[in-house]
Amino acid sequence: MEILNRFIERAKQNPQRIVLPEGEEIRTLTAANRILAESIAKIILLGDREKILQIAAENGLQNIDKAQIINPKNSEFSEKYTDLLFELRKSKGLAREEAAELVNNPLYFGCLMIKNGDADGELAGAQNTTGDVLRPALQIIKTVQGINVVSGAMMLFTKEWEYGENGFVLVADVAVLPNPTAAELAQIAVVSGNTMKNMVGVEPKVAMLSFSTKGSAKNAMVDKVVEATALAKQLAPELKIDGELQADAALVPSVGKLKCPTSDVAGNANVLIFPSLEVGNIGYKLVERLGGAIAIGPVLQGIAAPINDLSRGCSVDDIYNMIAITANQAIAAK
Repeated sequence: MEILNRFIERAKQNPQRIVLPEGEEIRTLTAANRILAESIAKIILLGDREKILQIAAENGLQNIDKAQIINPKNSEFSEKYTDLLFELRKSKGLAREEAAELVNNPLYFGCLMIKNGDADGELAGAQNTTGDVLRPALQIIKTVQGINVVSGAMMLFTKEWEYGENGFVLVADVAVLPNPTAAELAQIAVVSGNTMKNMVGVEPKVAMLSFSTKGSAKNAMVDKVVEATALAKQLAPELKIDGELQADAALVPSVGKLKCPTSDVAGNANVLIFPSLEVGNIGYKLVERLGGAIAIGPVLQGIAAPINDLSRGCSVDDIYNMIAITANQAIAAK
């Protein structure tokens, strides 16, 4: 967990403004209280001020009054954000009256804060679906230049120190795109490599996973990964990317050396790109539940500012860790 501790220390040194649209939710408030106590980030809570302070008082959350608390329904920023949203979406047929109504929605309000430069990142999802979190993000923040795919990367802290980066592996996509095309898979590989490089601070070695290694099997699904590997190398020639590789060829040095003796990635991969969401989601959960790994995320990738999504079953620790990670994304983006 050294990498997670590094995230926390980096966030403390350069506190970012993280907006939490679900400001009346008890797990979110408990995590925010801890973040504020440890000075990891500057917290912006969206919701009714009196209700938030009442919940905090009832649960002994003594640091919540250090947060900036904004009610989107009567905020001094509402008019400005309505104008901003209307300008951004009028070409899509959004009327100003509709924009004014959407500004009352904390998920829209949070993204508008980021767009206007009033916040650095957002974390939500304890009460809202991934679709609800992503919709305003894609409408307001949009994607990184040159990227049109949003994906979710999971950080896996395993007990197997000989694999990945001392047991740490970044895996994607585990949250967003069910069946990516070769071009989309290539983009997922590139943004995942950049997450490892820019946020984690580790040189990425990106493995494009399949049930085949370098032509050992013939199938259309293998062909997709082969094509995606070639496209990813074109998009980011500076990154170490190789495929198609089976999981053991990607992770185990002896197997990687045997099957791909000239590869910089095989046997040394620390970023694993799954061929589909089905494989990714099942795979990381098996590693977590049967292998005892700690899974943190998903970290959303491809959006032009740090917007992250929680599971509705998340714990206070999950929210705490993801606030620190969102802050690190904001620091890396700057």
